[in-house]
Amino acid sequence: MASLAGKVAIITGASRGIGRAIALKLAGNGASVVVNYAGNTGKAQEVVAEIEKLGVEAIAIQADVSKVADIQRLFEQTLERFGKLDILVNNAGIIFYKPITQVTEEDFDKIFATNVKGTFFACQQAAQHMAEGGRIINFSSSTTAMMLPTYSAYVGTKGAVEQITRVLAKELGAKAIAVNVISPGATDTELFREGKTQEHIDHVAQMAAFGKLGEVEEIADVVAFLASDEARWITGQNIRVNGGAV
Repeated sequence: MASLAGKVAIITGASRGIGRAIALKLAGNGASVVVNYAGNTGKAQEVVAEIEKLGVEAIAIQADVSKVADIQRLFEQTLERFGKLDILVNNAGIIFYKPITQVTEEDFDKIFATNVKGTFFACQQAAQHMAEGGRIINFSSSTTAMMLPTYSAYVGTKGAVEQITRVLAKELGAKAIAVNVISPGATDTELFREGKTQEHIDHVAQMAAFGKLGEVEEIADVVAFLASDEARWITGQNIRVNGGAV
């Protein structure tokens, strides 16, 4: 049975990686999907085509979540097309690895604009337009529980997302909107592998209790659960999907 039949979902950063897997999973469970992307139109349209093969509706909408005007347009176009919104997955994010002495003001502003500002103002739009009983699923990272050199700016953004999530769970509870955050561990994507040696990748994989990298489908499965009615009594929680890495 399609547990999300009749639902409408926005997934930010959905043209590849974890976002793509989430879009396909929610569509496979019956949801109509808005595939948000920042710049790669071709990849986004490929995801839309895959979703349409599943027999549900999908649309690709370009929007840079670091810009509030783009976020507003993303929600406006979603409502114009589908008339409502039930699920928001704030997956879009960026990362860099620098010791604190090398982080520039531009670096700092850029990562906070995408990871924190983008999530915050997308949640603001959802609070205004989401149907009662909706679901907001934000993305943090298991690195917030680790002390990894060169991650200070990144984990700063993700720690902020975790606290925003906790507050919004109480703020939106009166509308029965559940707000949770997922904190993946190392997940096997193109972005994760970029710039890393195989030796480093193998080392990171061994940090998990299962001795492997996570797979995008394993993250998407948890998102689908949190988006479903089965998770209706879960809100304000941070779920670490990391194979026991921490």
